[in-house]
Amino acid sequence: MKISKHSIEQKVLEGGRLSLEEGLFLFEQTDLIWLGKLADVVKRRFHPKPLVTFIIDRNINYTNLCVASCNFCAFYEKLGSDKGYVLSKEEIARKIEETIDLGGYQILMQGGLNPTLKIDYYEDLFRFIKEKFPTVRIHSLSPPEIHYIARISQLSLQDTLIRLRTAGLDSIPGGGAEILVNEIRKKLSANKTTAEQWLEVMETAHKMGMKSTSTMMFGHVETYEHRLQHIIKIRDLQDHTMGFTAFIPWTFQPENTELGGPKTTAYDYLRTLAISRLMLDNVPNIQVSWVTMGAKVAQTGLFFGGNDFGSVMIEENVVAAAGATFRMSREEIERIIKKAGFEPRLRDMEYNLLN
Repeated sequence: MKISKHSIEQKVLEGGRLSLEEGLFLFEQTDLIWLGKLADVVKRRFHPKPLVTFIIDRNINYTNLCVASCNFCAFYEKLGSDKGYVLSKEEIARKIEETIDLGGYQILMQGGLNPTLKIDYYEDLFRFIKEKFPTVRIHSLSPPEIHYIARISQLSLQDTLIRLRTAGLDSIPGGGAEILVNEIRKKLSANKTTAEQWLEVMETAHKMGMKSTSTMMFGHVETYEHRLQHIIKIRDLQDHTMGFTAFIPWTFQPENTELGGPKTTAYDYLRTLAISRLMLDNVPNIQVSWVTMGAKVAQTGLFFGGNDFGSVMIEENVVAAAGATFRMSREEIERIIKKAGFEPRLRDMEYNLLN
């Protein structure tokens, strides 16, 4: 059967699954407004009530020392750099106290692949956090970090995750995915996890009962087909584990990076957001990225398949190092959501409503 807008629309309305070829058609031969309307239909199927969720958390970058040397990253420092750091427990505790004072209940800790930090460092840190702040959820360590910790600690992936969870790790952020196609990953960073290793970390965690988010960084050296391959790999794993709570597509920020290049347009971002919603028929939540695109584009994204506004993000350093300077308070996020005609609701990482 020939692919057309009509055939795709019929399949979506009937709850069918779109193929890679149909996804390419969406990227290459459909208009933005039609895409947005169709994605909005799917979003309302998942979320019939006019609610838009968000969370209050803090991204604590506990170290910037990293051996991955990703050419898209403006944050990392090489070992031995006088700009390198590892935050002390006291500094991390101070940041968590500030987060709690601002209404936050979760911390998102991500750093570099630092060979001086083995499994015992993280066990000690997580136990310290849980003892001092028992109500705080630790949503931390991307798959590349977990895979690297396992390797340098000479542990299996499962043993590493068991020990981290026992120490206090609650859930895993979807960072380090970039594009889950090895051909592209090698161009971005030859020293990081493969696509298969990223997926293996997530599958292992999900089978242990841990939830995670999933991400895609696009707008650099990949093609539309690479984006779709990435999305389908997320969808395939979700079929088996149902462990992903959300998908977060965000745009590469080229400023101050070795890779460089132009910024992704709002047009391409909204198309990719809408197509993500249409392709991911088994992931319940799609998060808009105000951190990389700004408040207005993110607000528009609520009509292109997005149902979650992400985090107030009290602190964020990695994307900021690459030139993204957007910042928003809880009040601003709530105002923007209301202005779009939705009701803002605070949530946790597993999308349970908190208010």
